[in-house]
Amino acid sequence: MTSPVVIAIDGPSGSGKSSVSKAVAARLGLAYLDTGAMYRAATVWSMETADLDDAVSVATAVRAMPLVMGLDPEAPGVELDGRDVAVTIRSTEVTTNVSKVASNLEVRSELKRLQRQIIDQESSAAQAVHSGGRGIVAEGRDITTVVAPDADARVLLTASEEARLRRRSLEVHGAADATAVDATRDQVLRRDRDDAKVTQFHVAADGVATVDSSDLDFEQTVDAVLAVVAQVTGREVAPSA
Repeated sequence: MTSPVVIAIDGPSGSGKSSVSKAVAARLGLAYLDTGAMYRAATVWSMETADLDDAVSVATAVRAMPLVMGLDPEAPGVELDGRDVAVTIRSTEVTTNVSKVASNLEVRSELKRLQRQIIDQESSAAQAVHSGGRGIVAEGRDITTVVAPDADARVLLTASEEARLRRRSLEVHGAADATAVDATRDQVLRRDRDDAKVTQFHVAADGVATVDSSDLDFEQTVDAVLAVVAQVTGREVAPSA
């Protein structure tokens, strides 16, 4: 690649955007930014240093948050004040509280600033931490419309509710039987419902390509996203074997 490329991927919970985005970044030799992990880290920090029921307190805490995001798609770490919190941010307690932080407009504004800063950084050979200036795949809420509306390729990765619940159930519970899916249902649908109050991620905005992975396996989904990237940017990668 002779010039940097920015790929933005959005979609509802359980659509596979994190795992697919990491694979796309790895295949293209790009950095990877999990913006959802940033909101989860902000939740951990707010739980430790602020009153979650006080929007001003949370916003103040997040503006001072000592966050370092790992950008290697093979091992994207998350550090808070020098601590590895990659496991902590996926805890049930954080999942339960993340919407309180993610729906705070001041928090969204601050994290948008940080996200844009990282995207610009990885598009510069002189500043890039991981990609050498080749660019980045950034995924999460608001990416295609608010954070990186000028991205070279913008994708809304979606799937049926049934498929999304099955995937998240396998991820969280290691099973996708009726009991496991029901145990996951409220978490997935409530998160989407709460986030939908401040961002749109169910319908593609103008210029955003939709990839429906309901009937695709993982590699097929990665290839479908790469096909979109190739179509709009000319950055082609051989399909998966």
